[in-house]
Amino acid sequence: MIQYWQENSTRMINLMIQHAQMVLTSLLIALLVAIILIAIFLRKKNWLNALIYIFSLLYSVPSYAFFALLIPITGLGKTSAIIVLAFYSEYVLLRTFITGIQEVDPNYIEVAKGVGMTQQEIFVKVQLPLALPAVFSGLQIALASTMAIATIASTISAGGLGDLLFEGLQTSRVVPILWGTILTVVLTLMCIAVLKLIENIMISDWQDAEKSR
Repeated sequence: MIQYWQENSTRMINLMIQHAQMVLTSLLIALLVAIILIAIFLRKKNWLNALIYIFSLLYSVPSYAFFALLIPITGLGKTSAIIVLAFYSEYVLLRTFITGIQEVDPNYIEVAKGVGMTQQEIFVKVQLPLALPAVFSGLQIALASTMAIATIASTISAGGLGDLLFEGLQTSRVVPILWGTILTVVLTLMCIAVLKLIENIMISDWQDAEKSR
């Protein structure tokens, strides 16, 4: 293990960076799309349920099949991987975001309407801030699952820590597989810790803003 790290540390760090870039880019895209979709269809419950159903069907598609379907359109590499990972993240984010927003106390919404806020202002200034715990919970779940799925992106030349796993499988060596697994777990925990920090800062800032009003 130590010898392998000494001989391949630079490559392994680069693979970690590639992996993080793929996952975080796809997660950011999925987050923006989820917020936009919920903002548009917030008052149309049937539409939201339909969106969750559609993305749940996409989530059930095996990742290998998803990659294969996209290759003729976007080719091999990171672009196809990011698109697939964004679709997988979207289902988790939509489900948790919608649940969090729907659980916001209706009294807060009535008060916001009473002071003359529009529907969009209520969504941005009241519902989203109050749903932040659910939003970040969804982000953590999506992050963890996407980190794992992203290892398969190595099969379409997208790079990432999957290269270590498949190198071990192809050469029947355990060490690259162990390092690929360990680094994936470490990267996931690091990103979750950063998300938790951002969540605490955002909630704290929102609470301070509310107190100053």
